[in-house]
Amino acid sequence: MNWENIAGQGNLKKLLRDSIAENRVSHAQLFVGKEGYGTLPMVLAYAKEVLSRENEHAASKVEHLNHLDLHFSFPVFTDNKNSLSKNKFEEFREMILASPYSSYDDWTAFLESENKQLFISADEVDDQNQKFSLKSFEGGTKILIVWRADKMNIAASNKFLKFLEEPPAKTIILLTAESSNDILPTILSRTQIVEVPRINDEDIQEYFKTNFNVSDEKVKEIVHEAQGDLNDALKLLKSENKNEEFEKLFVQWVRDAFMVKKKPEFLKSIIIWAREIAGWNREKQKNFLNYCSEIFRLALLQNYQSEDLVYKKIDANGFNWKGFSKFISGANIESILEEINTADLHLTRNGNPKIVWTDLGIKLSRYIHKNS
Repeated sequence: MNWENIAGQGNLKKLLRDSIAENRVSHAQLFVGKEGYGTLPMVLAYAKEVLSRENEHAASKVEHLNHLDLHFSFPVFTDNKNSLSKNKFEEFREMILASPYSSYDDWTAFLESENKQLFISADEVDDQNQKFSLKSFEGGTKILIVWRADKMNIAASNKFLKFLEEPPAKTIILLTAESSNDILPTILSRTQIVEVPRINDEDIQEYFKTNFNVSDEKVKEIVHEAQGDLNDALKLLKSENKNEEFEKLFVQWVRDAFMVKKKPEFLKSIIIWAREIAGWNREKQKNFLNYCSEIFRLALLQNYQSEDLVYKKIDANGFNWKGFSKFISGANIESILEEINTADLHLTRNGNPKIVWTDLGIKLSRYIHKNS
């Protein structure tokens, strides 16, 4: 990964490059931010520059993720009583080379492991300890990249802490995490934290202008919805048909929720609706939740006469956008979004999707008629 291939993040790229040039590279750094903000691309570019300064031939090897002194740890599921990431490295390499902004949910889907728990185990830390006890292959720095370090279980975290406290000579440890909340405080205290902010909208627009032939109107819609996440933006570009499906199901949900108050038999329609969505993979379900959140926010803006900020409306299948928007106000928007966020949390923690979606579907019928 080259610095120039990373979307935006100019200030952070300069800060990191300066730290290398001035020989101020901390032995342990934690890059905190969503994958779509560029946490892993930033780490890969950083590792490439460190190794390239020692050996000019290192750059190509890092770009192809086959440098012998660049090691990776990442969440995997237990397979035949084995939970070592090296057994899934070729799959991980394939995904990252194709899309370095890929998320944890993308990785779960890539492994077709939506119903399995992915984590970094104590055995994985032992395996890395063994690798780093040996001399480097090229006689220089050895680098360990721990992708989604927040997925370490407790046993792994405790063992990793010892590795951080007494690292082998000429070792650099680069961790990434979406949030530092699930990382042991003792690990946080021994790492230099690098905050990776969301990508500026202008930088995503420039990225699309450079790499894709997309209309300005479409780019504007994608940028608004992606909220600084390039991974989400790229998915939105590919999801025209999916958005049609999402739009249809959103309209069905809203219409059924409106009708339940007068005709309770429409609860059956909501249950059928919930079962259909529960059959999707987890990534698609979470994408639909994000879509619903965004539509409710846009409806609120429409209701409050901020139409210049409403970059997308639903007007298919006879749906009355303005009529619907009048029902979304300060009296219910917080409750609706809170329920959607709760559903997302339950799906992340492997909750029963049929129960999650049925509960969410029914609750909208309670909030939709709540007047300001």
